[in-house]
Amino acid sequence: MAVKLSEKQISEKLDGLNALVSDDSPWERSGDTIKKTFMFKSFIRAFGWMSQIAIWAEKLKHHPEWFNVYNKVEVTLTTHDADGLTELDFSLAEKMEKFK
Repeated sequence: MAVKLSEKQISEKLDGLNALVSDDSPWERSGDTIKKTFMFKSFIRAFGWMSQIAIWAEKLKHHPEWFNVYNKVEVTLTTHDADGLTELDFSLAEKMEKFK
């Protein structure tokens, strides 16, 4: 089972994650989640990115909550088993940034 991160760890990891952001949309914390909206040039690019991330999510055994409309993908990450944010959330978020 994943271990919930401390407030200090979350703050440090969120800063590190946002240093990887290549667009104007940073990851934001909302309670026990981190969220971001990804924008793509087309639906097919958004869907292709989601397909790549789905493979990583399965490997990590950690699945995102996401919502897709045309070229926009809204992502929310949390670890339900830990009732908060864990290393898994930040690992998956980093993969999302790298494949964007």
